[in-house]
This record gives sequence, structure tokens and C-alpha cells, in this order.
Amino acid sequence: MGILSGNPKDEPLHYGEIYDVWQFSMTAKGCVSMNRAFQNHAGDYDLKKILAAIIDQAELEISECDTILTHNGITPSPSLPTRPEVKVEEIPVGARFTDQEIAAIIAADTAAGLVACSQVIGKSIREDIGALFAKYHATKASLGLRILEMSKEKGWLVPPPLQVKRPELVQT
Repeated sequence: MGILSGNPKDEPLHYGEIYDVWQFSMTAKGCVSMNRAFQNHAGDYDLKKILAAIIDQAELEISECDTILTHNGITPSPSLPTRPEVKVEEIPVGARFTDQEIAAIIAADTAAGLVACSQVIGKSIREDIGALFAKYHATKASLGLRILEMSKEKGWLVPPPLQVKRPELVQT
């Protein structure tokens, strides 16, 4: 048996996997902080529910990635301080993010997370790392769909130019 056979959790991580897991954990910590701030700004109930789901997912990612790092002798990135809760009415109107802005930001962030997960899956040689990020990818895809549906329902989606009238195809 070679060094890369047997239980994947007993196999060494390559440097790319170490960096990717560390970076993903650090990014998830920023995601928790940012989305907690967005919860303070959000007024819409459905948006707050999605923000809570994003935070829960990011906290799971932090826990699982930091466990992998620690198990392999790597120190995880430091956690960010917890944000205090603020009532939306206490935030001045000019300083407050609107629900539409928050929805657009979390949609873009979720899309970037999908790309990051795909890259980690493609680079990993440990099956457990690839499977873990495939799980994260599926969850982010589901969250992205929820954000899209909510944005359409609330009238917050700003679509790119739409092709309403298609040109006639010329038969040769």
C-alpha cells in the first residue's frame, strides 16, 4: 500500500489542500461577521431567514475546516469578534444597507463560494476533502436558488439586458 491509499483521513494533505481549507475557513469567518452585520440592517423577514441559514452554514464550514486543519497540525485562522446586535431603526438611513442591496451582495458572495468549492474539489487528491467541498457546493447552490427566488418574488432582482424579441433565423 502506498502513502495515498487506505483511509483518506490518514493521508497527508498536499499544500494546495492545506491552503484551500485554511482560506475557506478564514473566508467563512468573514462571512459570519458580514452576514451578522447584514442581519442588523435587514428589515425583510425572508431575507433575515436566509441570512441566518448562511450564517449557520458558514459556522459549520468553520467547524469542519478547522477540525481538519487542527487534526493535521495546522493552526486555523483567528476568529473575528462577535458583532453586537443593533436594531435596524438605530442605523441612520444613509448608512443602512437596503434589503435589495443585501440580497444582491449575498447572491454574488454565494456564487463566488460555488466557484471556490469547485476549485477545491478539482485540486483535492484526498477523497474526504473533495466530498466535503462537494457537500458545501450543493448547500451553496441551494442557498443561491433560495436567494434568487426571494429576489424575484420581492422585485429586487435587476436582470441583465433580456432578449425579448429574437431575430428571425435565415434558412440557407
